[in-house]
Amino acid sequence: MHILLMGPPGAGKGTQAANLVTEFGIPHISTGDMFRAAVKEGTELGKQAKACMDAGKLVPDEVTIGIVRERLAKDDCKKGFILDGFPRTVEQADALDGIMKDLGLSITRVLNINVPAEDLIERAVGRRICKKCGATYHVKFHPPKAEGVCDACGGELYQRADDSAGTMKNRLAVYEDSTRPLIEYYKKAGVYTEVDGRQAIDAVTKGLVEALKS
Repeated sequence: MHILLMGPPGAGKGTQAANLVTEFGIPHISTGDMFRAAVKEGTELGKQAKACMDAGKLVPDEVTIGIVRERLAKDDCKKGFILDGFPRTVEQADALDGIMKDLGLSITRVLNINVPAEDLIERAVGRRICKKCGATYHVKFHPPKAEGVCDACGGELYQRADDSAGTMKNRLAVYEDSTRPLIEYYKKAGVYTEVDGRQAIDAVTKGLVEALKS
């Protein structure tokens, strides 16, 4: 089972990917994880990616695609994988198709966790994080017992600088511009499914699992 997981920032991809790993026993592979692994292993592509990241530059497509190819060829991906954060453009999607063909594989399903922008902004603006242990709360959906104090360790809760309405609007605009063509790409391929991310976590997981088993 070879899954592409899509969704805007704050849609809950990390949570749902963990649930799908438990359900299907296949690895969750994110772009960040791939870069870190390639850098740690000291591969030639990893060295190139590190040089770009250290210089504050975007990693070029050819390096990213090469790292994806290396990762998907590893033994733990033989039974399947959940790919998160790649592709981000139609050009990368074409490259992924080539990689999959070379490996004798095909995309089983593209799952998009869809959440309206206004909901995502509300999620971001209300998020609070513990300075001490990193636990996450939300002023509306998951408030701490005492305002500004972590239930788990008593640490101080704070709001990240990028958890603002303005920053979130910008991130969502960039995401929308880059992914809208991808949605059409995978709809044409007949492998696209959209799940309503406004539901409870368990309900979203159920929708994703049903889409994969149908």
